Amino acid sequence: MAQKITIEPVTRVEGHGKVTIHLDDNQQVTESRLHIVEFRGFERFVCGRPFWEAPVLVQRLCGICPVSHHLAAAKAMDMIVGAGAGNGLTPVAEKMRRLMHYGQIFQSHVLHFFHLASPDLLFGMDADPEKRNVIGVIMEHTELAKQAVLMRKYGQEIIAATAGKKIHGTGAIPGGINKNLSLEARDAFLNGINSNPDLSADKMIEWSEAAIALLLDYHSSHTEFLDGFAAFPSNHLSLVRPDGALDLYHGVLRAVDPEGKRIVNDVDSRDYLDVVAEEVRSWSYMKFPYIKELGPKDGWYRVGPLARLNVCDFIPSPKAQAAFEQFRAYTKGKPNHMSMHYHWARLIETLHAAEMMKELLLDPDLQNTDLVTKGERCGEGIGLLEAPRGTLFHHYQVNKQDLITMCNLIVSTTNNNEPMNRAVNAAAVAQMTGKAEITEPMMNAVEVAIRAYDPCLSCATHAMGQMPLEVTLYDAAGAVLDQQRKGM
Repeated sequence: MAQKITIEPVTRVEGHGKVTIHLDDNQQVTESRLHIVEFRGFERFVCGRPFWEAPVLVQRLCGICPVSHHLAAAKAMDMIVGAGAGNGLTPVAEKMRRLMHYGQIFQSHVLHFFHLASPDLLFGMDADPEKRNVIGVIMEHTELAKQAVLMRKYGQEIIAATAGKKIHGTGAIPGGINKNLSLEARDAFLNGINSNPDLSADKMIEWSEAAIALLLDYHSSHTEFLDGFAAFPSNHLSLVRPDGALDLYHGVLRAVDPEGKRIVNDVDSRDYLDVVAEEVRSWSYMKFPYIKELGPKDGWYRVGPLARLNVCDFIPSPKAQAAFEQFRAYTKGKPNHMSMHYHWARLIETLHAAEMMKELLLDPDLQNTDLVTKGERCGEGIGLLEAPRGTLFHHYQVNKQDLITMCNLIVSTTNNNEPMNRAVNAAAVAQMTGKAEITEPMMNAVEVAIRAYDPCLSCATHAMGQMPLEVTLYDAAGAVLDQQRKGM
């Protein structure tokens, strides 16, 4: 008997979406889709506004990763005011922005892994949902939870010191930055905020290494699950430094195919429209990007931590590089297509961010006072960077009255739309084929596949409000066979 299962919304992700799963008369999964049901209007909201407002305005897309939008828009506005395309800022301006960005990467990765993803790993996908949450982690893994809170606090304090506020800051301005870092603030971050040694740069590095060790220990006893769950080959895309190094703030576009062969070879980020196009499908407000040369059928790709480690040649910080070498060795140097290994890659980047924060804090350029660069005015600006969830594109056109006339945003989660849909289908096929009754663990397994990508659905659609999780199972005639509801 044909059936349709609906999961709405997906839980423990940022924003709201729903999943529909169709089963045929033989209870075989025939189609699974991740639907983004809210409409994002920011590409229209910003039109008509003065260009210098963009770095502050667009970060209202999201309260989880506002720094990413703040910096991507600021990079685009740098071009408008003639400060170059990512390489024309003063040393203090670029390094303050990088410090802000690494603080964002650090706190966001910590939030996702410890608060949103770890309950599934620590307790199991089929554990009681009353236990399988962050409160359960606090109760049963208290020290780990404390570390997570302090790690996120450290990243948030870095953001506050560089952006002016922890959320929706104003630090990056067209052509530079509006403040430097005081010696007092630098010493506090190096030695311990409020003289607390557990809030020091070295402690962040130590705990980041411990988080990787925790995951590797889990992997040793759950290898089949982490390696096989929602795994499938794909292309991978990210920015890299021109020498091939991982660079989360600026770089050239590179993509590799499932075998590791380059299919986008270090293209200037300003030429992204020569590389990437977007497809619209009727059942989702979120678009489906693809590599133009390959077309929509074969050109879809993954972005984010897993993709970045598949695309780059090395990581320019020693401890993260050692972890990266172990990561690449696991697949014998070939791209890693295991969706659950996003968590491994995410923790390696967390360690890299911790190392880079310390390196930048020790740089005397952060105390310089030459904050802003300006040059010949331009009517178009493009800013790309690697947000926590993947490659982020900001593109603006500005008229002679300094008003924005065009805005194109391709958000990290949008880039991962097709792979998330494939992950949903893979999980649904594995969990629901041949099953006539809905169970909470079956629903959670589908959500686990989505959570691996750490999607930010509000960024992709600008969702508002809250919705309950409601799953309904229908027969071929449309009669309700089973219904479950949770949350508010």
